[in-house]
Amino acid sequence: MDEVEDVVHQGTQDTDEGFDLTLGNVYVVEEAGRVDFGGGELEEPELTRVGTEKRNGEDDYGWWNLDAGTYVVEHNETLNTDEDVTVRTRTELLNRGAYHPTVRVAELPLLPLTVGGDGLRLKENARVSTVV
Repeated sequence: MDEVEDVVHQGTQDTDEGFDLTLGNVYVVEEAGRVDFGGGELEEPELTRVGTEKRNGEDDYGWWNLDAGTYVVEHNETLNTDEDVTVRTRTELLNRGAYHPTVRVAELPLLPLTVGGDGLRLKENARVSTVV
């Protein structure tokens, strides 16, 4: 997909359903942001990056061990398009009790990720979203 840049592995990410986007970072909101009517008091939230843990010392990539709750996620990829595309949660995440909102965007924003139940383990570069 020409609109997606900074791709981790083209052959794996290009699917029949669309183009999968991979997980770059996970954050927790430490201090609330603010949204007002006129925008004069608009403030970004304070985010703290969640660290990963390797299951074995020789592993190349670690895992995020997320408890139930809401996080903010950032993709590895970027979009290079003048027209909006639809980004939705991959079915594999939905089936494991986690989701982010479906959005129509020309740039990939940070997205809230809701994790339910007993939590979720996500490996670095996991495919979490699909551009359809």
